[in-house]
Amino acid sequence: MAEAPSGHPVQGETLKYDPNHLVNDGEPISLEWWLWDGDTIFQKFVDEYTAIHKNVEIKIVKQPWEDYWTKLPLSLKDGDKPAIFNIHNSYHSNIFPYLEPYDIPVEELAADYTGAEAHVIDGKIYYVDFGMMTGVIYYNTDHWKEAGLTDADIPETWDELREVAKKLVKKNGDTIERAGFNFNSQFNAFSPGLPYQRGQNLFADDQRTPTVASDAMMELIELFTSFYDVDGVGSKDFGTSSGESFGQQQSSIIYSWTHHGGLMAADFPDVNYDTFRTPVHVSGETPYAFDRYNGESTLGINKAADEKTKAVAQDFLKFYLTSKEALKAVCLNYHVFPSYKPLAEDPEILDDPQLSSLADGIDRYIWPGAMPATIEENLKTMWEDVLYNGADPATAMGAAQEAIEKDLANSDFEAVENLYAHYQPSK
Repeated sequence: MAEAPSGHPVQGETLKYDPNHLVNDGEPISLEWWLWDGDTIFQKFVDEYTAIHKNVEIKIVKQPWEDYWTKLPLSLKDGDKPAIFNIHNSYHSNIFPYLEPYDIPVEELAADYTGAEAHVIDGKIYYVDFGMMTGVIYYNTDHWKEAGLTDADIPETWDELREVAKKLVKKNGDTIERAGFNFNSQFNAFSPGLPYQRGQNLFADDQRTPTVASDAMMELIELFTSFYDVDGVGSKDFGTSSGESFGQQQSSIIYSWTHHGGLMAADFPDVNYDTFRTPVHVSGETPYAFDRYNGESTLGINKAADEKTKAVAQDFLKFYLTSKEALKAVCLNYHVFPSYKPLAEDPEILDDPQLSSLADGIDRYIWPGAMPATIEENLKTMWEDVLYNGADPATAMGAAQEAIEKDLANSDFEAVENLYAHYQPSK
C-alpha cells in the first residue's frame, strides 16, 4: 500500500480538508471533469490536488457551451462519465436527476458559504455557489472628476443618483452628446431585482405565482422613465446598449451586472471606471434586499459513477470548497463576489472595481431560484412596449404578468425566496 501524504496544512474554516490521507487506498484512479469554460483557471485545483494525491488523475474536458447542455445530460444518463462536471443553475432540471448529494453536513456549508441554505433539497445539498453575480452601478471616474464630483458624492439613494446624473449629462441644445445615466438594454437585468428594495418579492407565498404586476414594479417603471422623460439625463434613443455606450465613454453611469467587467477588460481596457452599490429609496435604511443575484455554481458529482470514483470525487470536492486562493482566482476571473465567506474581505477582492461595492451587505441580496426564461423575456418586452411603443405602463405590466403566469402554469418551477435569510412575505 502506498504511503499517505504528510506534512500538508489542513485548510478551511468550518468545513475543513485534511490532505494527509490516502485516496483510493493509494491505487491509481482517473476521473473526468467536464466544463464549458475556464479550463485554465480550474486546472489550478487539479494541479494542487494531484500534487498531493499523486495516484489520482483528473482530466479536464472542455465542451463548447452550445454543445455542453446536450452532451452532458446524455452522457450522465448513459453512463459513469464524467465523474465531476460544472453546473449552471439555469439547467438545474436537466441535470438534477443525475446528481449525487454532497457528503458534507449542510450546517458546515451554510457556515462557510453565503446562500447555501437556498440550495437545500430534502435536507441535502447537490451544489452551492462559488460566487455571486448581481447588479451594481458603473461610473466613469474621469467624467466624475471632470464634473467636480468626489467620493463624497457617491449616491446612496436614487434621488441622489438623479442629481449627479444631471451634473454628468452633456447636451448640445436638446441633443444628448453624453448620457448622465443610461439603462438601455438592461431592462431584464434590473426589473426582477429592484422591486425587492420595496419589500416586494417576485413570487407569492406559494413560491409559484409571479407578482410582476405590483405597486413596486410600477414605482420602478416611473422612477426609471423619469430619468429620461423628466430629468433628460438619458434617452431611449441614445444607443441600444448602455454597456457599449459606457465602454465608448458616451454614458457616464449605467446599471449592469458584474459580468460587465469582462467586456470592459476585453474591449475597453483604457477606460477608467469604478462601481458603487445600487442606490436605495431611503438614506440610512437597510432595504429588504438591495437586488437579486444569481450564482456561479460549484461542481456536481455523477451519481452513476462507481463507489470508488464517487469517494475520490467527494474528497476532491472538499479540497475544492476549501481552496481559498484557487477560489479567489476563479471569482476574480468571472467577476463574481465570493460566496466563500473567508474571502469576503480579501484585499484583492476589495480591489476589484466590480466587487468592491458588494462587500458590505452581501447577505442582503436574494436568489429567487433558477428562474425560467419567460420572466426576463417578458419583462424585457414590457419595457420595450413602454419605452418604444408608447404602451401604458399598467397595461404592459399586466400583459407581462399574464404571459409569465401562463408559461409557469405548465412548469414545475418553484422559487426559493422563502429560503432567503431575511424572508418576509410581500404585503
